[in-house]
Order: sequence, then C-alpha cells, then structure tokens
Amino acid sequence: MTEPVPVAVPRKGRPLEAVLERVATVADSEDAEATVDQVTSVLRYEKAITKGNQTAEKGSYERLAEYSSPVEPSGPEFTLMRDDREGKPRRIVFDSLTIDLGGVPVHLVGREEPFRALRTHEFALGFDAADLVLEEVVSLGPEGVGDLAAVNERIDPAESDVRVVTGLGDTVYHTLLAEPDTLPAGTDLNREYLAEYEGPLCISPRYERLVEAVLGMDAVENVEFAYPENGQEEEAAIAEAGLGVYLTVTGGTAREYGLVLGEQLFPSETVLLENTVEVADEERIESVRSIISGGLQEETELWA
Repeated sequence: MTEPVPVAVPRKGRPLEAVLERVATVADSEDAEATVDQVTSVLRYEKAITKGNQTAEKGSYERLAEYSSPVEPSGPEFTLMRDDREGKPRRIVFDSLTIDLGGVPVHLVGREEPFRALRTHEFALGFDAADLVLEEVVSLGPEGVGDLAAVNERIDPAESDVRVVTGLGDTVYHTLLAEPDTLPAGTDLNREYLAEYEGPLCISPRYERLVEAVLGMDAVENVEFAYPENGQEEEAAIAEAGLGVYLTVTGGTAREYGLVLGEQLFPSETVLLENTVEVADEERIESVRSIISGGLQEETELWA
C-alpha cells in the first residue's frame, strides 16, 4: 500500500471547515463530500455542547467511540482535548482522515498548531490561519503588508522554511473602525489617516504584533495600544477608545455601536502552507499541493 502524504490541519473551527470543504471539492471519491459533511456536523454539535447550547445524552467517551470507525481505518477519527474555556471542559475535536487526491492518499492529521508543526519539519504541507504567519515569522518594517505576496517577501529565509502557497477563500478582514467624532469631516478612515493619527488604538492583545506587521512601524509610532477589558466586546472597547482594528465579516455589530467602517487592512484567511525544504523534489507532495491549490489563485485575493 502506498504511504499516505501527511498534511497538518487545524483540529476545529472555521479554518478546519475551510480545509475539509476544499479537500471534498478536489477529492477523487464520490463520497468525499458526505464524509466531510459528517465530520463538520460532529464538530459543530460538539462545539455547541462545549458552549452549553446543547445537552448531550451520552458521555464524551461514548460519543467519541460512536464517531470514529474502527472498521474503516481511513475513515474520520476524533480525539478529546481540554478546551480553553472556563473550567477547561473536555471537547471532541478532529484527529485524522485519509482521502485520495489525484490518486495519492492524503492523511489529514489534526494539530493544535499546524504552522509550527511545519516550522519544525514534521510536515511538508499544512493549513493554518494567515494571521499566525504574521504573528510568528513576518519581519516588522516601516511599511505594512496587505497581501500574501508581501507576507512571503517578509519572511527571513534564515528564520523559517515555511511559505504561503494560496488562500482558501474563507475571508474575514482586519478592519479599521472608528467612532465618528474621532474623524475630521471629509476624512477617509484608511492607512493614510492612521499614519497621521496620534492617540489610542484599540486592538485584541493577542494581535499586537500582527497589527504592527499589517500597519507598519511608521504608522504605529505615535499610537498607544489599548485593549478591551475582561469580558468587554471589542466593538464597545473601540467605541470608547475612538479608533481600533478588529476582525469583521459584515460589520453589523460595529454599526450597532455607532462605529464607522474604514479600510480593510488585511484579509484573515485559512492558507495552504509548505515547508520548501520538505517539498523540494518530492513528486507526490508537489502533486498534492498542485491539486489543492489549483484554481484558487483566481478565486481568492490571497495569492503567492
């Protein structure tokens, strides 16, 4: 039997769903879509249980045994992990699935931090959020970055062998938001405005380095980062600070707080990553990469 090509994937959430949807689209088997739907349904149900929106009749170990198929070794498998919510409840998450792409068996392997697994050469290919690449390895410079081409250009080859191949199109945006009174009349809320701005800029604490990479160090030179208080909604905190950066999909909640939506600074998207050292001269790996990324450059604004 041909050894499968291992690919690191997230264990849960929107990025994993984007990966599974893409894999089902390009898979060889006709039942791939049904298998992916099954995995997605299980994970959404388990998320609802973890958040207290569903009550399970059976215990986590019983449910885990039902979800995983010992009869079909290549079928979906799940595992238990401790969720980071209050009380650290157990949560059932994705573990693995083997599926054929272009005649090559591909083993999707769940990892808490796929990007870091590629950095340590555990995998040649993997999927993770573009945000993490900015937070981890993109060098900070005077100018900011706005697309994945610029991201790859700002990765020091001595720092990492991982590069972005393409995005999967599940895009939300890091967007400039402002309280109307912060903006002078007739002023556009964009990078140019921020470059002249002096004062508080409300962001999520975990995104500080990402915001610095996206905006550039010149733009944040006279900015004082502010953060939401514990339990405070980001939009509410931005309204108090007057200006901020937050991930938005439709911007509906921001408008409820009376905020003006400005420039979409950087698209947050699940991306296909490669470790260039591990991919080089590996024909099967290159084939899998090509199948997964085929046509996506035209479908997503993220490209490399």
